[in-house]
Amino acid sequence: MASKHWKELAAEKRARLAASIPKEWILTNLPSKETLNVIDFPEKSGLLSEKEIEITNTEVMVLLEKLAKGVWSSVDVTTAFAKRAIIAHQLVNCLTEVFIERALKRAAELDDISKLQERSLVPCMGLESTMGYVSWINQYAAKNSVLADILESCGAVFYVKTNVPQTLMWVETFNHIFGRTSNPYNRSHTSGGSSGGEGALIALKGSPLGLGSDIGGSIRVPAAFNGIYGLRPSYGRLPYAGCVNSLEGQDSLLSVMGPLSNSLGAVKHLIQSVASKRPWLKDPLAVMKPWDEDQYRLVDHGEGKRLCFAILWHDEFIVPHPPIVRALEETKKALLAAGHQVIDWKPLKHVEIYLTIMGIWGAGAQEDYRVTTSPSGEPIVHTMGLTAELTADNPDLIVTDAPVVRPFYDDISAYELFQIQKQRRDLREEYLDYWNSSVALTDTGRPIDAIISPCAPSTAPPHGMNKTAGYTMIWNGLNYTALVLPTGLFVDPALDPKKPPHTFFTDFDKDNYNMYDPEGFKGTPICVQVVGRTQEEEAVIGMGEIVDAALKARTSH
Repeated sequence: MASKHWKELAAEKRARLAASIPKEWILTNLPSKETLNVIDFPEKSGLLSEKEIEITNTEVMVLLEKLAKGVWSSVDVTTAFAKRAIIAHQLVNCLTEVFIERALKRAAELDDISKLQERSLVPCMGLESTMGYVSWINQYAAKNSVLADILESCGAVFYVKTNVPQTLMWVETFNHIFGRTSNPYNRSHTSGGSSGGEGALIALKGSPLGLGSDIGGSIRVPAAFNGIYGLRPSYGRLPYAGCVNSLEGQDSLLSVMGPLSNSLGAVKHLIQSVASKRPWLKDPLAVMKPWDEDQYRLVDHGEGKRLCFAILWHDEFIVPHPPIVRALEETKKALLAAGHQVIDWKPLKHVEIYLTIMGIWGAGAQEDYRVTTSPSGEPIVHTMGLTAELTADNPDLIVTDAPVVRPFYDDISAYELFQIQKQRRDLREEYLDYWNSSVALTDTGRPIDAIISPCAPSTAPPHGMNKTAGYTMIWNGLNYTALVLPTGLFVDPALDPKKPPHTFFTDFDKDNYNMYDPEGFKGTPICVQVVGRTQEEEAVIGMGEIVDAALKARTSH
């Protein structure tokens, strides 16, 4: 048992975080709580110089070029992003660790070489990775994770860490240590999860590039809700050794590390850079696959000259809100205008796949969370609703989300788990055959090249209302590579009015329909997913560039 009450430990940790922020960077002119959209505030805050605004607004690949040419120093760039990160934190509560002096020392060492700015979601020596658990406060990493070592060898500068939900197994961000992270486009709405702090930080340009983990959508949901890019690679493409996680030892449905950024070029650059360091020699689970330039150039996809995309309009579980449908329609028009084929994609047993995923996660989840929280005595978070704060003060007040959404399930036997894992394997084989059979539907002589899918059934919803992650979970269950792209579109009540009720697939579908209020969601960004096959990271990035360019060409008119 902890010698101190968990609330005291959490308060001490928050105090250390506050003390790590330079006092001269604490703002006295913050917008009122009633000001919901704060996406543009950092540049109006008065803390950033014109040069720092220019640096933090610069696209990553241009930033790297200017660093290499000595136009800006690494100290300049690190200082600019660190200041903007502190502004972001004061707006949306996104940071958990701040180590700017260490970062500036590292930056000074790099000022004669090409550099990459990077934020760490991976353990760094001498830093804490609480993962939202009070029990993990004061547990310091004895060494870097493999990925942190690789990134530092590429010139990375780590300067902050960002907020995640307790257990990681939520698509919102709240825990008993640091509290709740909000969405910078509407602070009464969620930033997503589990990498919700990272998504919000990058949206506010407090970082040009960061890392998250993804076991069911934890990179892609925050990317989508905050209007940025995010890649969920296949298992083993980026090394995971040394990273902290929930459900350790659950090796059937693995979590993966992946990048989030305001720049698709940065996503490519990170995957390319890590692959060049041969991570399979440092992590036994990393796949031996160098960067494949032929795959990136879409050699097996007609060299990208005429692709066939299949649009998943809904998953037969929840119908997306009107803005999501509009974004899919605009994506279709953009791709057709660019000379590509677009067909409809009928979901194959998506609900069955969802159930196998939850069965695998839930097999020992309850015990995992109980064992982890018991040393501190902190309550397990049962809901992301606004009552979560109340349950922290009154452990006897238990408010839970529906069992199909919350990550708590009855324990099952090993044999029962084996059967669920076999069912998932069978479903993966069936989906592979289904994908291959689409050759009969295309005019390219190939099966579909990629699926265009919603990222979620809504844009960023109000806190506590993000009830499902089916549109991201499905690709984890199949181990497909998935990339989130901003469409450049935002919810507009004039363009996205509420539709008459449809025949609901499920109660979740009905709840999602009832939740939609065009005025309430106004101004939140809309993203889509580009989904490819297993280990097709290069091809998905290449096709993502094509979709991205087509959307920008359309929305610029």
